[in-house]
Amino acid sequence: MRLAARCRKCGKVMRSERVDAYRVKMSCTCGFSDFRSVTERVKTVNPFYHRGSYTPFLESEKGKTVLTMQKANREHMEIISLEEISMLVSSDYDLPEVLQLVAQKIAQQLRVSVCSIYLMEDGSDELVLAATHGYDPAFVGKIRIRVGEGITGMVAKQREHIALNRASQDARYKNFPELQEERYNAMLSYPVTDKQELFGVINVNSTAMKTFSQDEMYFVSIIANLILSAVKLRKRVAAAEKGVA
Repeated sequence: MRLAARCRKCGKVMRSERVDAYRVKMSCTCGFSDFRSVTERVKTVNPFYHRGSYTPFLESEKGKTVLTMQKANREHMEIISLEEISMLVSSDYDLPEVLQLVAQKIAQQLRVSVCSIYLMEDGSDELVLAATHGYDPAFVGKIRIRVGEGITGMVAKQREHIALNRASQDARYKNFPELQEERYNAMLSYPVTDKQELFGVINVNSTAMKTFSQDEMYFVSIIANLILSAVKLRKRVAAAEKGVA
């Protein structure tokens, strides 16, 4: 399956030119250009993925040996996930398909039970479930949350993330019986926003009572910006197509 990349500046389909064994230069008639990794398959963007190896790096801390190989491995996989998501954002895939794949990749990378992406509905103050990994996909388009309602709505209102290790005990928590959210303890809710407008919220849920690390929150923040780019790009493309029609 081939990904046809669109320009992040004007939305037009970009022309590809092989640079070397691992990179392709993407060029647009508007003058914008970008470099992409050559894919052996859609799910493997990084050409070194199958050959990646990790050498343990040991350092002494108060007489104790600290093994950092696990951290290096996690960071390597984060880079791969971000490369894949970046390509999806600028692809010709429809937004619902992009968001569904992104939710799946977030859940897999953070090793959590659920990842859901909500988008603001045009002309209203409600967030609508746009994609989910872990919940029944039949709820997509049906679960609606008002800005300021529950933890998700509060994140949308304040445009600041909230991380909890026991979300159901928080005073801002609102239960949706159909989602059976009481089974999940830890929750990270992150806004998808720019300086002027709110576009959505990313929710990550885990059955474990874990504390989300700064690295994990930073990873989600990058993806929030990529989702922001995906939404804006497709709005520009839709507007341009509507203008042509």
